[in-house]
Amino acid sequence: MQLRYATSLEDRDIIQNDLSKLEKWSEVNRMRFNKEKCKVLHLGRNNQFHTYKMGSDCLGRSMAERDLGVIVDHKLNMSQQCDAVAKKANMILGCINRCVVSKTREVILPLYSALVRPQLEYCVQFWVPHFKKDVEKLERVQRRATRMIKGLENMTYEARLHELGLFSLEKRRLRGDMIAVFKYLKGCHKEEGENLFLLVSEDRTRSNGLKVQQGRFRLDIRKKFLTVRVVKYWNKLPREVVESPSLEIFKNRLDRHLSGMV
Repeated sequence: MQLRYATSLEDRDIIQNDLSKLEKWSEVNRMRFNKEKCKVLHLGRNNQFHTYKMGSDCLGRSMAERDLGVIVDHKLNMSQQCDAVAKKANMILGCINRCVVSKTREVILPLYSALVRPQLEYCVQFWVPHFKKDVEKLERVQRRATRMIKGLENMTYEARLHELGLFSLEKRRLRGDMIAVFKYLKGCHKEEGENLFLLVSEDRTRSNGLKVQQGRFRLDIRKKFLTVRVVKYWNKLPREVVESPSLEIFKNRLDRHLSGMV
């Protein structure tokens, strides 16, 4: 899936010219595109749904596309992705429940951690759920998994998490966000982070020596973008967490900090 911005007639002409070049390349190299599979996913509230062509054929429109296992739809609210991963995770969990006789924590917890939870967290920093119904839909999978463990059936979800030493999925997503920000500001993605985050000037900084500034946006959907949603939580981290000398130390200090949060 190729993403291009088109906010003017000139932008649309550029995209069309690129498509024409691709069509010409395919003819020269005798590698024809399957145009039935070439679709246009229009994004944006004021999108004019311009029709693009490859050769003499108009490309069809798509309401949603899957790219590297992530479903992106025209609304960008990620509900379809949440539905898909919750369904797949529940199917795997159901197989575990039917096929595994022992329901002890020593058996169920490793199976859940290895086979089910990765389905709920794959690339989740990109497709983080936007709505409470989607947040709860994902959390219900972990609720079900912890309820399967023998001896914990009658405990509350929060008590089961505490007993098993687990975070809720919502808190794990927050943890993943903070780790991603650390990589962008101090770790292996620091070069890219300079273009994503704007640091607060040193004279305005209190407690946290590496605060970031929230940019301006007009659409509410941008509140869920990584570079926006992390600002409040990152800026509240203690200085000792933010100034960790390595990623592993940061993770350990972050876990201690998050364990004290409700």
